[in-house]
Amino acid sequence: MKKLIRRAPVLHKALARMNQKFFGFKSFRSSGSYWERRYASDGNSGPGSYGRLADFKARVINEFVANHNISRVIEFGCGDGNQLALAEYPYYVGVDVSGTAVNLCKSKFKNDPSKSFLVLGDYDGRTADLALSLDVIYHLIEDEVFDKYMRQLFNASEAYVIVYSSNYEWSPANANHVRHRKFTDFIAKEFPQWQLIQHLQNDYPTDGAENDGSFAEFYIYRCSK
Repeated sequence: MKKLIRRAPVLHKALARMNQKFFGFKSFRSSGSYWERRYASDGNSGPGSYGRLADFKARVINEFVANHNISRVIEFGCGDGNQLALAEYPYYVGVDVSGTAVNLCKSKFKNDPSKSFLVLGDYDGRTADLALSLDVIYHLIEDEVFDKYMRQLFNASEAYVIVYSSNYEWSPANANHVRHRKFTDFIAKEFPQWQLIQHLQNDYPTDGAENDGSFAEFYIYRCSK
């Protein structure tokens, strides 16, 4: 874990430079406004949703869905839909804080009746066999936003939750849209009925090169009730 934290600053510096170059973000207002501005400025969901990292995530989740007979999936933080294009889900609901991102997904998958999308503010409490959180938790800067997000995520699942995130405490000074959290402690305290059944390390961990690899890993939970 210490080795991973030591490597992360270079990646954060690269992300900070990318935000400034392409989106002109100097000030941080809130987690929600950051992502709305980013997508509205023709930004995307980031390197984790593209290339080999996207392929890695898709392989892990598609295998899990097939092996556990998952029929319904809900994702909190669907982003621009590029990751979803690699998914093999029977039925899917994507939720995002950004209305621009939701509209992008609606347009991209308009001919696919197995997928639907809604803005987080319109989330109506629907549930699924599997709830997903991919590259989201470390972008939830505010404590109250994190708390509400985690409760929605776990309350939305009837059986399994898959989280793909970092899992340590650190707030990098050079990336104001990033705050790493040891979220497993929160789950153990607030959702004791949910058991961590699998922890998968990343096939492409960050190695200190710019935008090369990820500090996120898979954490798979099952409800024991």
